[in-house]
Amino acid sequence: MLLTVINSIDMLVFEKTKLLQEKIAAIKGIKKIGFIPTMGALHKGHLSLIQEAKKNNSIIVVSIFVNPTQFDNKEDLSNYPKTLENDLKLLRSVGCDIAFTPSAKEIYPTKIVSQHFHFDGLENEMEGKHRKGHFDGVGTIVKRLFEIVKPDNAYFGEKDFQQLQIIKKLVLKNRIPVQIVGCKIFREKDGLAMSSRNTRLTKKHRLAAPFIYQTLQKAKEKFKTESISKINFWVAQQFKEHALLELEYFTIADEKTLKESFRKRKQKNYRAFIVVFAGKIRLIDNIEL
Repeated sequence: MLLTVINSIDMLVFEKTKLLQEKIAAIKGIKKIGFIPTMGALHKGHLSLIQEAKKNNSIIVVSIFVNPTQFDNKEDLSNYPKTLENDLKLLRSVGCDIAFTPSAKEIYPTKIVSQHFHFDGLENEMEGKHRKGHFDGVGTIVKRLFEIVKPDNAYFGEKDFQQLQIIKKLVLKNRIPVQIVGCKIFREKDGLAMSSRNTRLTKKHRLAAPFIYQTLQKAKEKFKTESISKINFWVAQQFKEHALLELEYFTIADEKTLKESFRKRKQKNYRAFIVVFAGKIRLIDNIEL
């Protein structure tokens, strides 16, 4: 259903796919549409994507949907923060034009299940090894949202860099007419990459978490003069000695293929990826090398 506009700010909120599609059909081709898909619990990082989208689009659409098929951990899904009322307030504050807040039945009318995708091996690296079926879930929801919203441009943060590369591959392989725009990681003042999961950190883990980015920055410096194997060992040691943070993995990979690299080669771009547990909260980050 189309909800009422609140506080006389002209943002439309749709829950039903059909009504959103009717609105999109009326403006498609007349106004350029920028789209930011989210799972809610919005923060300044999401708002920075909207600001970026406003530079090159007339209409900004933001979806809020916690997608069940990309969670390999049911507890993680049930604990994911849901703050719809505040999210809509934030969207109005930055001049979003349309919010799409569907139920699971709107997205998965028959059965909540993922399609299976081949992303030329990108899905098998890093997060693909640690989160079974995750990128099938990502591909399913993003493809479905693109079909509904039909954006000209879609914006994704580089914090989920592997996801960004996979969505670019999804668009290419399925010939979806949308331009994918990657945006720089938005960080807290202490360097922690902004994430909806940060709100679930305990006070002591929140104070410890900036160590993740500090380690990435030092690894970047070391990359100029040291071998990849030495850097891998050094990072592992840093977390072995840390009382509050547990390293799941650290990888230096080719930006294009996402394959782990063991030796530096000229004409290639590299990026360091890290996943750390702060208590029960799984935090990810990366840095361009």
